[in-house]
Amino acid sequence: MSKLPVFTYQTRVRLTPEQSASLDVYAELYGRAQRSLFAKMRAGASMNELKRSFLRRFGLTSRQFNAIRVELEGKIALIRERRPELIEEAKWRIKRAEEAIGRLEKKHPGSNVLHQKKRRLAVLRAKLDALLADQESGRVRLCFGSRRLFRKQFALEENGYASHADWKKDWQAERSSQFFLLGSKDEASGNQSCQATVAPDGGLRLRLRLPDGLGSTSKHLVLEGVRFAYGQDAILQALSASRIVTAQTKTGKLVRKREESAVSYRFVRDRKGWRVFVSVEAQPVALATRRLAGAIGVDINPDHLALAETDRFGNLVEIRRIGLHLYGKSEEQAKARIGDACRQIARACAESGKPLVIERLDLCKRKAELESVDPVRARSLSSFAYAKTISMLKAASFRAGVEVIEVDPAYTSVIGAVNHARRHGIGSHQGAAYAIARRGLGLSERPSVREAVVPTRNGGHVTFALPARNRAKHVWSFWADVRKGLKAAHAAHARSGGHRLPPAPLLPKSRALGATRALPAKPRHANRRQHCSADVMDDLPW
Repeated sequence: MSKLPVFTYQTRVRLTPEQSASLDVYAELYGRAQRSLFAKMRAGASMNELKRSFLRRFGLTSRQFNAIRVELEGKIALIRERRPELIEEAKWRIKRAEEAIGRLEKKHPGSNVLHQKKRRLAVLRAKLDALLADQESGRVRLCFGSRRLFRKQFALEENGYASHADWKKDWQAERSSQFFLLGSKDEASGNQSCQATVAPDGGLRLRLRLPDGLGSTSKHLVLEGVRFAYGQDAILQALSASRIVTAQTKTGKLVRKREESAVSYRFVRDRKGWRVFVSVEAQPVALATRRLAGAIGVDINPDHLALAETDRFGNLVEIRRIGLHLYGKSEEQAKARIGDACRQIARACAESGKPLVIERLDLCKRKAELESVDPVRARSLSSFAYAKTISMLKAASFRAGVEVIEVDPAYTSVIGAVNHARRHGIGSHQGAAYAIARRGLGLSERPSVREAVVPTRNGGHVTFALPARNRAKHVWSFWADVRKGLKAAHAAHARSGGHRLPPAPLLPKSRALGATRALPAKPRHANRRQHCSADVMDDLPW
């Protein structure tokens, strides 16, 4: 399997009413065949027998049937792969919900919040039981047309439907709103069912093979003037890619054949018309970074991305903060903001020649946090797309020729807050990014202080003594004990009301050691040569 990523580009196609009607009929036939194939597969029928019967029943070509089969098998495999993660996520959510209920029973017994949290716990347990039952039986649940739209039939007026017939019309249209055309490197132009050629004006001409079951007078539908605002060059490069390779037949004979670049197409209908998605394998990019130059670490947070750049010895060179406020934004707006931030980071890595270091996050635990935090924090975490940010960082880095190093996220926030925040006069998140960068370079994570002075959100700080370190154990066992102490210090700080008060000035001894020393880094919007008062706390990076 190729290690090169596959990028997908989309554009809207201009169609005549006749062309649009042809695509509508194609999508209806495709959806009907896919649902029938899923039912037959659930019944345990042989795939070879299904292929022969479906070619006659729906009038499909062999390649069109393979596209339906591959897409359906991909959905089933994804559900089975995702289900263990959903089970673990449900267990984490139940654990967090039980902890929240325990706290509410002590502080607010008989409250409506406690009642709703108990209802939520019952729903989570029922969901977990259903997932475990499906996992044990191997059953796959697949809803064609989306569960969200399916549930709207039970509340027609609330969802803007005058009658069940209006809902059913949308339901049937949604179940037949797209079709997939599988590409292959062994076929001309990378796809037998849809072949693209370059027109004299630079646009693309798509020649789409229609199923025989449509009863059309022509076997092909030609779409002229297809252009992509983004990715046109990559598509043209994939269409022109061709090479001679030596392959071995089943009998062991060596043959020489021409190999193309696979190009897959997906046609999707929405309220404005039809869009076409083209997926091509990315071309190799020369690596522009090396670890001997240092690294740039990224700490991903719900409202911003914290960056820390180091040299090859692990010394801090520069810190940055990229705002990423996604609450209240649409999906497309969130994608645009995340994409801009990721490209900015990839550009900085390429210009400095340093690899990018990110955390290998456990998204199940991140989602489980929603059960035990306040509503404002829950909305912030829910609106932030961790997985989308990580995937976009990897894609932007690949295009820029930047190496991406993934590290274990264990205790990076604690190490950053205790080891680096006070020492360099930076925030906890920048300290975590610094710890991530050093871990990517394989540098030491030993404690550098005996007493922790950790900054808080209001500009103050909490102080506690670090425990004794057992050098016979891994250093992470020490940081596990430090994390317990840090949580206790923050809890005591919150109980005393210190998180609501303006920060108290540091003692002269502490000020000389930490917050007022000259910075080797270059933070944004921060001045550490004088102690900041309460009215300029917005300049602080934490």
